[in-house]
This record gives sequence, structure tokens and C-alpha cells, in this order.
Amino acid sequence: MNNKKLIRFVESFLMLPIVTMSVPSVIPKDNNIVVAPQAVLTQKQNIGAELTLAFNQVLGSKAEINKKKAEAIDAYFRARKMPLEGMGKKMVEEAEKNGLDWRLLPAIAVRESTGGIHACKRVEHNFFGWGSCKIGFDSDEEAIETIARNLGGNNPNTEHHYSGKTTKEILEKYNPPSIVPNYAKKVMATMDVIGDEDLSTVMKA
Repeated sequence: MNNKKLIRFVESFLMLPIVTMSVPSVIPKDNNIVVAPQAVLTQKQNIGAELTLAFNQVLGSKAEINKKKAEAIDAYFRARKMPLEGMGKKMVEEAEKNGLDWRLLPAIAVRESTGGIHACKRVEHNFFGWGSCKIGFDSDEEAIETIARNLGGNNPNTEHHYSGKTTKEILEKYNPPSIVPNYAKKVMATMDVIGDEDLSTVMKA
């Protein structure tokens, strides 16, 4: 939503040069300063160019950060010879789309299936232990999309479990302490190994 507002803001400035083409010279009362329409046009064009550059830099910076997050996840999987190497980008995209910590999905996959090494046997593409290994998916990508949507509280059938929860609370709903003691603590410890939430450090071990 913020990106759309920024785009409209930038576009409003980019349209200003068209309007200023028909503006006559501005002559103040003292007749000492004359501002030609060409000068006004140039100023507006410069403003538009600067805003466009700033907008592109914001988008570029965000893309670069997400790329580093994906690389950190894949580096974690690769260092441990886990089959989910290469899924970092998809995990980051779905985490962002559903308002989740970028490290949550890979950390759950590590806890549930050792990063895909011990994925559910009875069904396919379920390395999250989702549905007690009774629910399969058509692809790894679909599995990531589905789990992210549920944990983000964006599935009407499960939102009462996950919507508005902190990461710790999400994990305690995913596997309650009464069933799996210290589950949230162990998953969050893996998250910290993958990297800090703000990406100031990655792959501590």
C-alpha cells in the first residue's frame, strides 16, 4: 500500500512539466526577476527525476535485502546438506506476503524434517509436518505457500489459531508445549542461527 502511494506521489510530479508548458513568465512587482517557463519546466523535471530515483532506490534496497535473506537460508541448508537448499527465495517471499519473520519457515522445516531429509513418508512434499503428516502437496512451493498463509492468519479456517500472534505464540499453537515441550524455544534457537531478524548478522554457525 505504501509503495502505491509513493508511485502516485512520484507520478504527480512527473505530470507537472506538462502543466508548466503553458505557464507565462512570472514577473514580480519589482520587475527585477523574471522566471521563464523553461526554468520552471527544468525544475519540475529535476524534481520528478529525483523522486523517481529515490523510489527506485527504495525498491532496489528492499530487493537486495530479500536476496540476502534467501541466501542466508540457502547457506544454512547447504552447510548441513539439507534438500531444501534453493527454497530460500520462496520462503522469504511467502513470509513477507503473510507478515511472518523471514526465518520462521526454514526453522520449522529444520525442526520437523531436518530441512527435508526426513520429510513425511505417507504424503509428498510435506517437510513441515503439517496435518500430522496426513496432508500432502503437489510441490515444495505449494507447501511453503500453504504453511505461510496459515501461520500468517490468512486462512479463514485457521486464522483463529494464528492471526495477530507473535512468533512465539504462533509456534506454541503449531505445537503446544503440552504436546511438544520447548518446541517454540528450539525453533527460535534455529532461527537465531540462520540470522538476526534485522539481518545484521547471518549464519552464526
